[in-house]
Amino acid sequence: MIIPTPATSDHTLTLAPRKQEPAASLEPPPQAMDDLIPGLPEDLARECLARLGFDQLPTARRVSRAWKAELESPFHHRLRRPRPLLALAQAHPPHASSGPARKYAAVATGHHSYRLVLHDPGAGTWTPLPPLPGSGGLPLFCRLAAVGDGGGPATTKLVVLGGWDTETWAPTAAVHVYDFLSGAWRRGADMPPPRRSFFACAAAGGRVFVAGGHDEEKNALRCAAAYDANADAWAALPDMALERDEARGVAIAVRDGAGDRFVVIGGYVTEAQGRFAGSAEAFDTAAWSWGPVRERVIEDGACPRTCCAAAGVAGSGTTTMYMLDGGRVMARDDGAAGEGGGAWLELARLPEDVREAAAEVVAIADGRVAVVGACLGGEQGVYVLSHGGAAGTSWTRNAAPPEFTGHVQAACCVQI
Repeated sequence: MIIPTPATSDHTLTLAPRKQEPAASLEPPPQAMDDLIPGLPEDLARECLARLGFDQLPTARRVSRAWKAELESPFHHRLRRPRPLLALAQAHPPHASSGPARKYAAVATGHHSYRLVLHDPGAGTWTPLPPLPGSGGLPLFCRLAAVGDGGGPATTKLVVLGGWDTETWAPTAAVHVYDFLSGAWRRGADMPPPRRSFFACAAAGGRVFVAGGHDEEKNALRCAAAYDANADAWAALPDMALERDEARGVAIAVRDGAGDRFVVIGGYVTEAQGRFAGSAEAFDTAAWSWGPVRERVIEDGACPRTCCAAAGVAGSGTTTMYMLDGGRVMARDDGAAGEGGGAWLELARLPEDVREAAAEVVAIADGRVAVVGACLGGEQGVYVLSHGGAAGTSWTRNAAPPEFTGHVQAACCVQI
């Protein structure tokens, strides 16, 4: 479902910003006839439910109507202490029965089958999510984004957008939404045309934004749209000033609660295939408009694929952007949503065994940075950078069990 408004110029649509939603209730849901947990006071019972792991929520919802109402309430979402996890679009590893001669057959032929995996960098756990219904795997080159229900910072839904059909390699407009409370997938409204590949994507202001990429004729795109996962509806955005193929999308927080920015970094126009620009454009989710083009946000010619961002201290309205450059993790503060911003500074050197094969970079909401890539042995690993504390800067490598060592093609941070 797409919600357009009358065109104001050629091929440009405008849409009023989302109306202010009523504040989510901070009151607990009405008490049921029976106790949530027999023999325990209600406040203690609610604290127990708030400590359930994300993989236990679908089962807990089915215990009783009272538990279902409690787990779905905004009060419960605010009570929970969100834990940052990494959502990874990861290739299935080769089957053990295939033998050593066929270990890298998928790599040689490109016939990877991808699935979604959640990795907890703190606990070191790896958990596969259920597969897409009736699917041979995740679409190739799909995008991932996580959104909540507006009741706090917690993520309640993981959205998979676009990519290439695994059988035909044709671009798909399909959207799939995983609900962490129900533990089930549903098919979302398709992305509006044209069908695009290698587009910028990020969650900002409670919506998932897509912009740029290229169409089926390899023409770079300026058009953009926003998806409301709770309403299952798309809204058209005004076009960007520039075509941006293979751009990177990040979300930037703004001071004083003025609304988030969806920032599209880099990319290139149709006539400049592969020659990346260093400029960026920021979409104001409150004003529902694009700001001016900002030059040299990154260096001209630099691929923006490893750019990511995470909010700073709650209420500060600041965001730190990260990217990889020459074996280094670079960082800069963007407190004004890319409007100027600070200089890029070296934060840390990448560990030597992943320096040449880093595939994805994810800014974790608690200030850490995760780098996903192949170590010298050829298997994927997750390297977590901690910085800014009394201990200084340090790397931790999270070893993966054999069944979770496949290539990672996309990643995002979720808070559950």
